Amino acid sequence: MSSLLNDIQSVNLSYLLLVQRLLVEDTEMALIRLGLDQEMADLLSGMSVSQLVSLSSCNQLLCELALDDASQLKGVLQGGRDQDFSAMHTAMLLNARQNDAGLRQGGVSG
Repeated sequence: MSSLLNDIQSVNLSYLLLVQRLLVEDTEMALIRLGLDQEMADLLSGMSVSQLVSLSSCNQLLCELALDDASQLKGVLQGGRDQDFSAMHTAMLLNARQNDAGLRQGGVSG
C-alpha cells in the first residue's frame, strides 16, 4: 500500500509543478485548460516548493480524469484515425465540461 501512496504523492507533485509551469507560460490558456478561476491560479502559482510538497502529500489524487463518462472516451478513441480531429474533439468535450461546471457553480444568474 505504501508504494501506491508514494505513486499518488508523486503524481500529485508532478501535477502541481505542471500547473505552475502552465500558469507561468500562458496564464489565460492555463485557466481554460485547468478549469481554474483567477484566485485559485494566483494561489497555486504563488506556492513555494515546500508548500507544493506538503499539498501533494495527501492520499488522494489532486487531478481528475476530465472526461465524464465512457461514451466520451469511446468517441475520442474512435477518432484515432485522424489525430487532429481526435485532439479537437477532446478539446471540445473538455471545454463543454468546464462550461457546465461553471454554470453549476453559479456562473450564470437567472
